[in-house]
Amino acid sequence: MTLHSAPTEQRALVTGATAGIGAAFARRLAADGWQLVLVARDAERLAEVAAEARERHGREVEIISTDLSTDDGCAVVEGRLAGGTPIDLLVNNAGISLNKPFLRSSAEDEARLLRLNVHAVMRLTLAALRTMTERRRGAVINVSSVAGFGAVMPGSTYSASKAWVTNFSESVGQSTRSFGVRVMALCPGYTRTEFHERAGINMSKTPEWMWLRADDVVDEALRDLRKGKPVSVPAWRYKFAVAGLRHAPRRLLHAVARDTRGRIGREER
Repeated sequence: MTLHSAPTEQRALVTGATAGIGAAFARRLAADGWQLVLVARDAERLAEVAAEARERHGREVEIISTDLSTDDGCAVVEGRLAGGTPIDLLVNNAGISLNKPFLRSSAEDEARLLRLNVHAVMRLTLAALRTMTERRRGAVINVSSVAGFGAVMPGSTYSASKAWVTNFSESVGQSTRSFGVRVMALCPGYTRTEFHERAGINMSKTPEWMWLRADDVVDEALRDLRKGKPVSVPAWRYKFAVAGLRHAPRRLLHAVARDTRGRIGREER
């Protein structure tokens, strides 16, 4: 399986494909010659992304408009992974964060986060790997986060969900390697997308040097996948950050945690 100049019969399925890292994957893969299956909730925006891939690169593009935080939505995409033209690359990119602390959250909101960030990733990865291991080719990229390496968001459950994605991907990847199938966790830091805006998270105080471009994240992810890396952390500044998160004393890590999306302010106590 080549990920640099893919033959025309290779096909990638990308979830959360209408913006940010998902849209960047769609653009890059189409430019590299991949046929696409794009998944997201917004049918209108999906059609726009698909039209761009067809017009600019002459790619064949299927679209699936569905909500992966629901069982029915997952079942639709599982069916596509199991049947039809084989999928050679699955990119599990869809995910959410909550702009509220756990103590002020609801069971319904937390369950939705887990269904999309964890449950959907598990179900789609399983569906994809069943056919990939039979064919002895294929790859899965599960988009995780640097946040998954430590509790850097006091009161937020987002980092916990991403810790699961990273650990899951590493573990499953060890069992599929002998079948010629790769599974990789992609762990970017802060990336310029609609992610924070959609969650209502104010990131205006985040220094400019901490931000990554979605296209650069995708470039490094595909390079690391070709190299067979189980975990991809784009940009040296975040590689150093992950080393610190893995080895720093927990008391120090908690003291310097700066992402406040899960904190409870004094007025809420």
